[in-house]
Amino acid sequence: MKRLLLGTLLALAFAAPLHADDAPPRLLPTPEQAQAAYLGSMFLSRYHYAIQPLDDALSARIFERYLKDLDPEHLYFTRADIEAFAPWRTTLDDAILLGRLDAPFAIHERLAARNAERLVYARSLLDAGFDFTTPESIALDRSKAPWPADDAEARDLWRKRVKNDWLRLKLAGQDDKTIRETLGKRYDNALARSRRVRGDDVFQIFMNAYTGTIEPHTSYLGRGSADSFDITMRLSLVGIGAVLQERDEYITVRELSPGGPAARSGKLAVGDRIVGVGQGPGTPLTDVVGNRVDEVVKLIRGTKDTQVVLDILPADAGPDGAHRQITLVRDTIRLEEQAAKKKVLNAGPGDSGPRIGVITLPGFYEDFQGRRSGDKDYRSASRDVARLIDELKAEKVDGLILDLRNNGGGSLREAVELTGLFIDTGPVVQQRRADGKIEVESDEKAGTAWDGPMAVMINRGSASASEILAAALQDYGRAVIVGETSFGKGTVQSLINLDQIARNDTPRYGELKMTIAQFFRVNGGTTQLRGVTPDIRFPSAFDDAEFGEAAFDNALPWRQIPAARFTPAGTLGPILPELQRRHDARIRNDKAFKELQEDVAEALRLKALRSLSLVEAERRKEKDAREARLRSRNTQDAAALRDDGLQSGERSLKAEIDSEKALKGRKDTPLDEAVHIVADAATLQTAKQASR
Repeated sequence: MKRLLLGTLLALAFAAPLHADDAPPRLLPTPEQAQAAYLGSMFLSRYHYAIQPLDDALSARIFERYLKDLDPEHLYFTRADIEAFAPWRTTLDDAILLGRLDAPFAIHERLAARNAERLVYARSLLDAGFDFTTPESIALDRSKAPWPADDAEARDLWRKRVKNDWLRLKLAGQDDKTIRETLGKRYDNALARSRRVRGDDVFQIFMNAYTGTIEPHTSYLGRGSADSFDITMRLSLVGIGAVLQERDEYITVRELSPGGPAARSGKLAVGDRIVGVGQGPGTPLTDVVGNRVDEVVKLIRGTKDTQVVLDILPADAGPDGAHRQITLVRDTIRLEEQAAKKKVLNAGPGDSGPRIGVITLPGFYEDFQGRRSGDKDYRSASRDVARLIDELKAEKVDGLILDLRNNGGGSLREAVELTGLFIDTGPVVQQRRADGKIEVESDEKAGTAWDGPMAVMINRGSASASEILAAALQDYGRAVIVGETSFGKGTVQSLINLDQIARNDTPRYGELKMTIAQFFRVNGGTTQLRGVTPDIRFPSAFDDAEFGEAAFDNALPWRQIPAARFTPAGTLGPILPELQRRHDARIRNDKAFKELQEDVAEALRLKALRSLSLVEAERRKEKDAREARLRSRNTQDAAALRDDGLQSGERSLKAEIDSEKALKGRKDTPLDEAVHIVADAATLQTAKQASR
């Protein structure tokens, strides 16, 4: 390893010609971050499933990934910047092992300066406006493009970005004055957000460049990220029950959780702005105007039954309007939107035809602490699904759909226990450790919660635990798998609490989510890279190269191990050809499914484009054709999907909420077809049993 270069190279904290108000704050590494990096490297170098020595070769790959993570579209750094960073290419291993993190912080400091320069320049372009008859275009993907040769080339790239921003708003019907105001506020807000970046953010980006270089699903969780992960797994937190959003400089109430302290009080409303937070009556208020939402959330959350005071600027008040203070008692908030949910759909028109129960599962959650402590009411995905199945059985459904679309996984144990709801007993998944030892995870509880016809819906966003369950039920012949090929993540991660290793009483170092094993199907194959292939495929706008495990350049390879001993539980094989035939016949004349196929084809066409015209006449023609196609189908969809040129937070809060509701209420064509498939399976299986 090379000696870490300091001194003159650290002068790359390069002063930029910016006004003092625009210059980003200088961020420096802390001793705690240095220790966390060292502790993390010890685990990664010794216990990771794919051990790699932390040396100059790995340092070079970390260097490349860090630059990619900081500037993925090559819009900020110039070639001169990259050349200036070059001496650090093979010294980042030393930076981690010796606890000298000046280099990654200096690189980020240069990014922050460049970001400020680009945004100030973008703001300056608004005075003159643009000529939209000039034949030119903007590149849609610059991730593999060369770094800009110099500032002049970088400025030209940004000129085209601003021109495209302006054109989108112009096509949406805004006049020049409104466009200048909208874009001026957009770039000012982006600059303000960049000034709110903290040292912990920089450290987490760098550590994830390190962990992600080893393997895609290994990551570092800083203190805030680790807390968020815990909340996601147990589906609860202690707070006031309000969803907050940054809008301009204010933290704004976006939603109130039904039954939470805020909703029960009647004192807080959607659109109210929180300008101060105190830790109980009589305590000083902390001014939070201009703060990040995660910082304000930390102040509001706390211990159950304690009080928090909020200084509120009402939704209908101007910036100088009268404030009011409210006191709320913190309570446990259950995140029901992220929990399993059910509904019943009919396969025939109206209320006719077989009744199919649908259970939507967003994630494989589990309250680890509650389970360990013996809480008999601890929350978990398998317990919730079992309860919902009982309710659906009471409603006398004829079939069941488990909807795992966009379910990115979660607890491995929950995947096994949830699979056990649909098979009697037997192996569910095999794990291969780094030493080659293979362990089999089995369902050992006799009996099933549901033994009737069923399907599992997956798409490209279904990963990890979702793939374990779908693969097991497919291998057992227990469920028809419908949808798109899944993500292809066949690895198992474990959480390493670095503070426990260091025996810290208070959190300082964060956690590692580290890959420790690869999982395999009971048939001996793996979902790694290849995912789960549906029995009946639906149209997909994704391909392997752009989204999924195969898109990672350092994913673990596919491999095969011996099959586990298991007995198939179902006899779906003989009826799959007839299910496919009926599906093909049905969608051939189904208007909604044809529209879905058209939308997928259009999405694939647009993704194949390398550039976008900046000529108004050409863009208007494309826009009119797209909106005419949408209007011909559904007026509500056309309004919700119309490109208004605005970004999140730029519309009125009411407009954003209404648009989201409209999109949530759209017809779910793939689900409707899955209902018909399960109804067909129920009919065919009943007929087969009757003929015995």
